[in-house]
Amino acid sequence: MTPDDPILKILACPLDKGPLTLLLPEDVLYNPRLRRRYPIVDGVPQLLPSSGERVPDEEHERLTKRPTP
Repeated sequence: MTPDDPILKILACPLDKGPLTLLLPEDVLYNPRLRRRYPIVDGVPQLLPSSGERVPDEEHERLTKRPTP
């Protein structure tokens, strides 16, 4: 998945239905509102609620301060 992939405009967090941010090179989708990240496996976003991983406070700060692709 790339930052200009059109599917990014329609993907949403399965929990709050809000937009997700693509994080590279980690290749994950991130919801900063809920501090949850969702993996992308073989180019396919894993957007089941159970696939999301809670991000610790320190990691959230690091992710939100970095430039977006």
